[in-house]
Amino acid sequence: GDLGPFNPGLPVEVPVWLAINLKQRQKCRLIPPEWMDVEKLEEIRDQERKEDTFTPMPSPYYMELTKLLLNYASDNIPKADEIRTLVKDTWDTRIAKLRLSADSFVRQQEAHAKLDNLTLMEINTTATFLTQALDHMYKLRTNLQPGESAHSQDF
Repeated sequence: GDLGPFNPGLPVEVPVWLAINLKQRQKCRLIPPEWMDVEKLEEIRDQERKEDTFTPMPSPYYMELTKLLLNYASDNIPKADEIRTLVKDTWDTRIAKLRLSADSFVRQQEAHAKLDNLTLMEINTTATFLTQALDHMYKLRTNLQPGESAHSQDF
């Protein structure tokens, strides 16, 4: 695609893959997203801990972006170690909530779930476990219920 023009010293928005590529070649300095700030991330973490439901995240790709930017451009991000810790704390809180929700979902034998404010990566971490658990539950339920062919017939 068309990208540019690039003028020295002027910020420009580019795709993450290009920004990382240019950074690796020492052709640019990365500017982190607005939400990648210690104070904002502390608010997000604290809000997530207070609420029973999942709170909206600043980006649907917050975990992926954090990992990429801190791996390739931590020298351009102020307080990178604190940011890494805050994002990890938020992630751990959300995954713990997700596990509790999944456990409650399975125990109550629900048929559907609402996954508001979850990111795709968060859903994917429990998708395999949850689908396998639901499959096992279905098999157990169908084995416990008498089948129509189980009725005895007198001849």
